[in-house]
Amino acid sequence: MKRILFVFLFPLLIFSQKSDLKFYEVFSKSQNSKVSCYRIPSIITTDKGTIIAAVDERVFSCNDLKSNRDINIVIRTSNDEGKSWSSINRLVDYPFGESASDPSMIFDKKTKQIYLFYNYMNLEKDKDVYYLKYVTSLDNGITWSQPIDITDQISKPEWKNDFKFITSGRGFQTQNGTLLHCLVNLQKGAHVFGSNNHGKTWYIAESPLSPGDESKIVELNDGSWLVNSRVNNKGIRYSHISKDQGKSWITKPESKLIDPGCNASLVKYDYGNYINSDLLLLSNINNQSKRKEIVVRHSLNGGVTWSEPKTIYAGSAAYSSMTVLNNGEIGLLF
Repeated sequence: MKRILFVFLFPLLIFSQKSDLKFYEVFSKSQNSKVSCYRIPSIITTDKGTIIAAVDERVFSCNDLKSNRDINIVIRTSNDEGKSWSSINRLVDYPFGESASDPSMIFDKKTKQIYLFYNYMNLEKDKDVYYLKYVTSLDNGITWSQPIDITDQISKPEWKNDFKFITSGRGFQTQNGTLLHCLVNLQKGAHVFGSNNHGKTWYIAESPLSPGDESKIVELNDGSWLVNSRVNNKGIRYSHISKDQGKSWITKPESKLIDPGCNASLVKYDYGNYINSDLLLLSNINNQSKRKEIVVRHSLNGGVTWSEPKTIYAGSAAYSSMTVLNNGEIGLLF
């Protein structure tokens, strides 16, 4: 994608057929002629109402991490609910030959810490070996820590040369404060990883999700974990539910969730009359073979059933990421 757009989705809009959407251009090749493209959106809202949007800044080509020697992670922030944005801040920028890709974020509501995860590769010295890292901020995204490598904590020694990566977009924090996220090993399946101590240490759930590629996780009101997964070459998405914190999974194909094999966004809407409800929102590509037409669906029962899709953007598109703003509106970055 040569540009990344942001749009407000009012809660009522999700349930209606109104289409008076206003789009804001957040990242665009026109902002920097030296950049080939911006891709892979991630967006969160902090407790202060600040929106943080992160993407890949792919400099010499739009290729993915395995074949791109210059990818940076850049962010922009908004303090007026997306109406205006800060200048671009290059947050993760390694020397040429080393790249960082696939940003994803979690905001820890208890410690007020922001985690921004990414995948790293040194294409000069360690090509095709993925490292899993993150940086943090304790001041609402103004300053950030040095990178922290958690590859050894959330993968296994025998995975060293496997095609593995943290899913871009966002993770989730449970009611008891546990941080949850998803990663993919294309040889071993999708996995959930997390932290029970606010990022001091991390663990990986032993049981893989299959079929599953890039995935999103939320906790339902009964404490179950729900994962919604991209699956390639099926034309639909899959869901996985665990009632024992990832020790075992019940998997089902979601025949109504049309998808070409593309990353999506899943959020739980805890606001106003929907606090402590199982209202979920899913944004994805509504096409079985082409990456075009971003839609949003809602579920009032924790993903048991889904609404008909509401078209947000009918043109060519790919990954998307959603966040609930502090005024209850929904922001979509794609």
